[in-house]
Amino acid sequence: MTSSEKSNGNDPVGIDAEQIEYLEQLARIRLTPDEKVRTRRDLSSILEYIEKLNELRTDDIEPLSHTVPMAPVFREDRAVNGDRRIEILRNAPEQKDGCFKVPKTVE
Repeated sequence: MTSSEKSNGNDPVGIDAEQIEYLEQLARIRLTPDEKVRTRRDLSSILEYIEKLNELRTDDIEPLSHTVPMAPVFREDRAVNGDRRIEILRNAPEQKDGCFKVPKTVE
């Protein structure tokens, strides 16, 4: 029986020990007895919250793909001359053959 089948609209949705063991197998993990209790409590709490969300009246609300309006936030792409080599090389403490000269790092 799934957790949604257990709920008749009034009963809180819960997770039983058998479902926790099944989740252990799926996730290929081992939980201590303490962790099983906490996991069961946490998952039950999450499912109860989801059940509360199911009570919301959304019949008159249009479905959204995003919760906020999507507008481009980037600048327009424009072709520019990106050849700033000389300007960039002025920042180099040392240069050789039009490239940054850096200390040797690998022998």
